[in-house]
Amino acid sequence: MSAGDENADSRSPDPSTPIAIKAVKEERSDEDQFIEDEIITGCKVYVSKDGEYRLAEILQQHLKKGKKVFYVHYQEFNKRLDEWISADRIDYRRPMILPEIKADKKDEKKDNKSKKKTTSSKPKSSKMSKSQSSQKSVTGTPQPDDGDIDTPMQEDEMDLDNLNVQGLKRPGEEVNREDEIKKLRTGGSMTQNHSEVARVRNLSYVILGEHIIEPWYFSPYPIELTEEDEIYICDFTLSYFGSKKQFERFRSKCSMKHPPGNEIYRDSKVSFWEIDGRKQRTWCRNLCLLCKLFLDHKTLYYDVDPFLFYVMTIKSDQGHHVVGFFSKEKESGDGYNVACILTLPCYQKKGYGKLLIQFSYMLTHVEHKVGSPEKPLSDLGLLSYRAFWTDTLVKLLVERSNPVLYKKNNPEIEEEEDNGLTPPTTVAKPGDSSEITIEEISSITCMTTIDILHTLTTLQILRYYKGQHIIVITDQIMAMYDKQIKKVREKKKHELDPRKLSWTPPLFTANELRFGW
Repeated sequence: MSAGDENADSRSPDPSTPIAIKAVKEERSDEDQFIEDEIITGCKVYVSKDGEYRLAEILQQHLKKGKKVFYVHYQEFNKRLDEWISADRIDYRRPMILPEIKADKKDEKKDNKSKKKTTSSKPKSSKMSKSQSSQKSVTGTPQPDDGDIDTPMQEDEMDLDNLNVQGLKRPGEEVNREDEIKKLRTGGSMTQNHSEVARVRNLSYVILGEHIIEPWYFSPYPIELTEEDEIYICDFTLSYFGSKKQFERFRSKCSMKHPPGNEIYRDSKVSFWEIDGRKQRTWCRNLCLLCKLFLDHKTLYYDVDPFLFYVMTIKSDQGHHVVGFFSKEKESGDGYNVACILTLPCYQKKGYGKLLIQFSYMLTHVEHKVGSPEKPLSDLGLLSYRAFWTDTLVKLLVERSNPVLYKKNNPEIEEEEDNGLTPPTTVAKPGDSSEITIEEISSITCMTTIDILHTLTTLQILRYYKGQHIIVITDQIMAMYDKQIKKVREKKKHELDPRKLSWTPPLFTANELRFGW
C-alpha cells in the first residue's frame, strides 16, 4: 500500500457517501480455546448468566466437595452481583483474557524522581527564552484567545457543575492504607479505601428472624462460620451462630426484646433507640458485622467507642425488631451528622430509609447545627438522600411562595409554633415578592449549602435571570408537591413527628472522648 492509499484510508468519510452498517458478533470458535486448569486468578472469561454470556473476572477459586468453583465479578455490573459459579458455566470456546501485568509502584516513583532530576538539571537558558518570549508577545506577537484561559474563581464563588456530593475520590486523591489508618485514629471516620476492600463475599445466606437474606459483600465474621451454607443471627441481640441447634438453644434462654439503649422516639409505626458504642460494645460490634454485609465502603479497623448508634425498630408480639440504623460520631470535626446508614434489605423499598434520614436531621435541628452524611455515599445511599433532599426543598419552596398552601396542608400551625423541618410562620404574604437565601434554607432544613445547591441544580430550578439567581417553581415541581401531599393524606407515606422526640444532645467529658486504639 502506498503513502497515498494510507492517507486516503485515514481521511474522514465524505458526508454524502453512504456507509455500510454491519453487526459484528463476538467470535466463538468451534473448539475449546483453553481448559479448566489454565484458568488463573485475575483472568477474564465469558460466563453464562441469565441466558446470556457475560465477561467476568475470576477473583478466587477453590475446591468445594471435590469440585472446583470460581468467584467472579461481572464486568460493568455492580459488585453486589458477584457470585460463586461452577466450571460448567464458563464458555471455553471464547478466548480467555489474561490479567494485565502492572508495573511496580516503587519503580514508577524512581522513574518520576529521575525525570524531575533531568528537568531540574536543564540549562537556565530556557528561563531566559521564556522571559524573552513574553517580552516579544507584549511588543507585537499576537496573544492566545482569552476563551482558552480558565479564569480563576473567587473565594465566594462555587462551581455548581462540579459539586462532589457523593464524595468519591478523584484522580490523584487516593489514600494509601497507612494514611487511612492514621486518619481513623485521629478522627472517627467510617470510610474505607476501595482498594483495601475484601473482594470476595464470604457468606452465602443469613437467617435473621423470619427473613432469609443473601449478603452482598464481605464481612469479617469468624472464619469457621464462613464454611457453613447459612448462619443464624438473633434479631434482638444480633449474636451469630453456625448451626440451627445452637441458635434455638440460645433463643430459648434469651430474654432480650429490644436494643440495649434508651428509647428516644416512638409513634404508631416505628421506635428509635440511642446506644453508646462505649457502653454496649458487643451489641454494636455485632451490628457493624451485620451492616458490613450490605455496605462496601465502610470499615471495621477500629472499635465502636467513638460512635453513637441510633437504631430504628418496628414492634411485634415478640418484641422490637431492627429495621435499620445510622451511626454518628460523638465529636465530628467535619460536621457530619451521619457516619454510616443502612436499611436492612428485607425492609428496603418501604420508606424506612427516608425515616432514618429525617430522624438524623431532626437530631441536627435539636443541636442547632447543619449536617451532611459522611462521604463517600453508596449508590443506593445517594439515591435515598437525593429523594429526601428533593422532597424537603420542594415542600419548603412551594409553601414559601404560596402561603395559602402552607396553611392548608399544615393545619397544626394555627395551634402551636413551628416544630422540626417545616417552614417558619414568617412566610411571604400572598401577592408579595417571595425571597429567600441559601443560608436561610440551610437554617430551616439543617442541610448544608452544598447539598442544597446540588439538589436545586439537579431539579433545574436554580436559574440566572437579569443579573441575579432565581428559583423557578415549575409545573413539574408543583406536580411533585401535590404527589407528596397526596401520599401523606392517604397514609401511604409515614412522616416522623418532632413533638414525639424526647432527646437532649449528649455531652462528653475529655476523658470520655479518649479512645484506646
